[in-house]
Amino acid sequence: MGAVAIRHAKPSDYGRVIGRVNVWWGGRDMSPMLPKLFFLHFEGTSFVAEDGENLVGFLCGFLSQTEADEAYIHFVGVAPDRRGEGLGRDLYERFFEEVHAQGRSCVRCVTSPVNEESVSFHEALGFEVERVVEDYDGPGEDRVLLVKRLA
Repeated sequence: MGAVAIRHAKPSDYGRVIGRVNVWWGGRDMSPMLPKLFFLHFEGTSFVAEDGENLVGFLCGFLSQTEADEAYIHFVGVAPDRRGEGLGRDLYERFFEEVHAQGRSCVRCVTSPVNEESVSFHEALGFEVERVVEDYDGPGEDRVLLVKRLA
């Protein structure tokens, strides 16, 4: 495994990312959660990670248009064979640096309550569980709301 480079996402990265999302999630249909707009309108706060020519991870996030001090991480993925190497942490840290430089002091994201691994991962990065909201994304779609304050 070679060195990983993390750079801002470009519109041309969308096809590479969307072509791997369902595979990386074990066949679950996750692609509707990641529209192309993240690669068109949020290049400055979205990233891809590459090992040479190979896509090994991505993070899509944005600056809140409602809360001037907040940013939001929408979707993050790491190739299954690269998990556990710290790549997810590196993508988050890159996002934190970018949004902090743009004056944001708070980062938010959500995950499913049944995804205990995700909750633990976020807590290890310094996120706190703000609350669990029933039906957050529709009936039966409960979510854990997470928040991290940037120093």
